[in-house]
Amino acid sequence: IGVTLASAAIGLGVAVLLVPGFKVQLGAFVFAVITFTIVQALLAPLVSRLIGKHVPALEGGVGIISTLVSLLVVALVPGGVSVNRISTWLIAAVIVWLFTGLAGAFLSYLQRKRDTTED
Repeated sequence: IGVTLASAAIGLGVAVLLVPGFKVQLGAFVFAVITFTIVQALLAPLVSRLIGKHVPALEGGVGIISTLVSLLVVALVPGGVSVNRISTWLIAAVIVWLFTGLAGAFLSYLQRKRDTTED
């Protein structure tokens, strides 16, 4: 769970830095990361099942769709994410999805490497 939370923090942090109009209040950042992680964990399997059942051609987009929906849910929480335009939503979702995935893979690699060197 540590890798998942850290990768979400990296993804949201990079989006805040790179996407104009995508803001997370500093005091609410940890709460936004935790909320995003929980919503993402719950939504990804649901979105996967729904898309796989009804629109199989979009199955490859499950991650980006669940990321966008997770960001929308986090934005509903007072003090969470604030976004000023639809294009910002879309760009932020891609950035968060990309950097969360990259960070998750890298952090998992580091964790496995550390675990094998300790044995």
